[in-house]
Amino acid sequence: MAFFVAPTKNLSNTWAQYMGLLNSGNNGNTSNHMFAVELDTTQNEEFQDMDNNHVGIDINSLDSLQAYHTGYYDDGRGSFNNMTLISGKAMQVWADYDGVSTQINVFLAPLGFAKPVRPLLSSPYNLSTVLREPSYIGFAATTGAISTIHCVLGWSFAMNGPAPAIDTSKLPKLPRLGPEPRSKVLEITLPIATATFVLVMGTVIILFLRKRFRYRELREDWEVDFRPHRFSFKDLYHATEGFKEKNLLGVGGFGKVYKGTLPKSKLKVAVKRVSHESRQGMKEFIAEVVSIGQLRHRNLVPLLGYCRRKGELLLVYDYMSNRSLNQYLYSEDGKPSVNWEESEMNARLGDFGLSRLYDHGTDLQTTHMVGTMGYLAPEFVRTGKASALTDVFAFGIFLLEVTSGQRPIKQNPFGNKHTLVDWVIERWHNGSLMNTVDPRLQGHYDIDDASLVLKLGLLCLNPFTSARPTMRQVMQYLEGDTPLPELTPAHFSFTMQALTQNRGLESPNLQYPQLSTSFATFSDLSGGR
Repeated sequence: MAFFVAPTKNLSNTWAQYMGLLNSGNNGNTSNHMFAVELDTTQNEEFQDMDNNHVGIDINSLDSLQAYHTGYYDDGRGSFNNMTLISGKAMQVWADYDGVSTQINVFLAPLGFAKPVRPLLSSPYNLSTVLREPSYIGFAATTGAISTIHCVLGWSFAMNGPAPAIDTSKLPKLPRLGPEPRSKVLEITLPIATATFVLVMGTVIILFLRKRFRYRELREDWEVDFRPHRFSFKDLYHATEGFKEKNLLGVGGFGKVYKGTLPKSKLKVAVKRVSHESRQGMKEFIAEVVSIGQLRHRNLVPLLGYCRRKGELLLVYDYMSNRSLNQYLYSEDGKPSVNWEESEMNARLGDFGLSRLYDHGTDLQTTHMVGTMGYLAPEFVRTGKASALTDVFAFGIFLLEVTSGQRPIKQNPFGNKHTLVDWVIERWHNGSLMNTVDPRLQGHYDIDDASLVLKLGLLCLNPFTSARPTMRQVMQYLEGDTPLPELTPAHFSFTMQALTQNRGLESPNLQYPQLSTSFATFSDLSGGR
């Protein structure tokens, strides 16, 4: 930019590289009658500029009469201090002309400094030969190839005397170039706010994903027909308070059972979680679950519906407020038995049909053992195939368990395990069968009834399926409609421990005598396979 004195204020026919004062046609002409002090930030070889940061005195031309690097002389030490025109800092410029001595002096200093004693530029020149009347004063600036802002914050002018001093405290501030500098508070709070935002968003995303995966279910197209019988995992999760340990009713052969209250209907339910990795035969099993759920029997725990997840099946039952028979037999909160008690103490059977889950699509090589050890029939242990007579065997264990108050499998103080069946058979061989009755009854029971139940239990436990009674026959024995067959030592020349360890019968050719009963299935029985 430049401060100039010219005979006209019409500078329209000027070029940018000539600072908006001249053009290539009149540069250097004495007819210009122009005086200027330039503050040049561009080095132009056409005008023999010394550098891109200089101050110059111009007479009718951009070829400076005199020029020097931008700076000022210190009054105290007389040293030269460099300054930069493009520093973005405000600075002061004084241009003096003495008509008597015809001396031109130019001074420069930072804003707020006093006018130096020694000028930056000093050149004798009689401006009366240059300037004309009238003349105009002003400022001209161009940006050239680089975008630049030239600002005049304030100025003063006088003839026949010094120019008035400028009160720098009242000058406006230079316009800011580029982005505003951050405040210290912002520099501290912005990283914290950013980190907090990222943390919050990360937490929200994690919670969203956890919630999504937490309630994820396994659904297939064929389940559309069973939709009315399906529960959402979200409802079951909230019903059991996330399957908390305090809601655990027990653990059995088929999985864990939790009590809960459905959030919408407030219905109390028992939720059984069953692990099941294979999807083979699942459609058939779900169809059976729905079919079982439609059964209404006073001795069956109602199966309300199901839910499926990857590797897991959840079955929803009515909640039996009096829990399982185990609670009364062993006075503790143990595994859930298949026998439940409703509020009126009527016995109900749970897990009805559940073993069918592992019947579909399985073979002898891929058998998945389910159920509670001690209740499993020998043939089921060997083949993994359940049948009605397998249930008869489990019922026989149940009869012995209720009568004796003993668990199906016991462990002595030495860590050795033995079965309830072997223990009862041993007492039967010794003629002390009635010693197996639960001593907590203190003799307050009918001896004939207890003997009938114990012997019927042993009859149901025959290792040969064909030698076991049917459940219809069991009911006839219990109700006294049919006399119970006499038991002989030939019936029990085996140990349950040997059978469950797959050692077979002690006498594979064991012959069973004819039983005095009207049921053909019990006549002329023979052992072995």
